[in-house]
Amino acid sequence: MKKLVATHLLFILFVTLVTAVHASVTMQATIDQDIHVIFIFENINFTIYNETRQNEQFNVTTIPKTITNNLEQQNLTRVTWRCNLEQEIFDDQTKSIRVEFYLIGSDIVSFTFNKTTMTRIYQIRTEWRRFHVNLTQTFSLDFAQYFNTPVATWNYTDSNSEKAYHYERTDLEWFNASCKFVLPPTATNVHAEGDTIIFEVPPPLEDILLNSPFLILAALIIVIIVAFLYRKLRR
Repeated sequence: MKKLVATHLLFILFVTLVTAVHASVTMQATIDQDIHVIFIFENINFTIYNETRQNEQFNVTTIPKTITNNLEQQNLTRVTWRCNLEQEIFDDQTKSIRVEFYLIGSDIVSFTFNKTTMTRIYQIRTEWRRFHVNLTQTFSLDFAQYFNTPVATWNYTDSNSEKAYHYERTDLEWFNASCKFVLPPTATNVHAEGDTIIFEVPPPLEDILLNSPFLILAALIIVIIVAFLYRKLRR
């Protein structure tokens, strides 16, 4: 009888532990002149967390290096990354991991200038989100599988607080994965084609100046003034 009760208690404990452990990963990419990327891994099994912490192959540079290496294999070489190498990515209290970095380069962020509407038209390539990373020697995450659905089919939110494409996987056995691309608040004519997000934003000051006739007029006035002063000095 005691053995039966003990077995029953162990079974309840096992079920409780299994149901309590449900890890998640959130990726947010905020788009501007570059892409500000944040990965947050939460509710990680303590064994996996400890092994990841002790894994010298996983650090703040692992994910951005993996992404850029993958892009290079696709002949997309005009991409680089930067991050704070001193950032602490492990939180022992919450058993979570937070990795933050920037992706820069015309192979993922490019734009053309519309002289008619005086706007910049951005094309943001998002295929880089599909990559495979090893947290430990025996445990890995495959974002090529989790975020494989084209961005054009994702949910799009356009509110006063945020404009973003968002996708979430809740059908995985033990694990939730979500991804969000946050657009500039001034973005207009937003749409996506496959995995490319396209939108327009008002031009920065330098574009306005470079495309303004007043700049040419000002340059001519300066040239005339300089020529006049030069003649005065030579007399």
